[in-house]
Amino acid sequence: MANTVHIKREDRLEARVSHDVKALCQKAAKLQGRTLADFVVHTVVEAAKRTIHEHEFVELTLRDRTAFAEALLNPPAPNAKLRKAMAERAQTVLS
Repeated sequence: MANTVHIKREDRLEARVSHDVKALCQKAAKLQGRTLADFVVHTVVEAAKRTIHEHEFVELTLRDRTAFAEALLNPPAPNAKLRKAMAERAQTVLS
């Protein structure tokens, strides 16, 4: 027997929609074998997750671009390992 998890649902979401919108949602819910309420909640949650993910991705992309441009415009000074590697490369190229 599968374990069933019951989530306490206390808050409500309400929306007034046209008859056509309600009929469309009811048809889609029926096609998925869901109640109208379950269909609406599932669809809204998925849209919310997608919206948040897209927003966070754009923020990360902007932050990364800024860090990349900053590194190009103001590169750090070469450390000992890099200086050694450059010297070894120069010897290889000159040989």
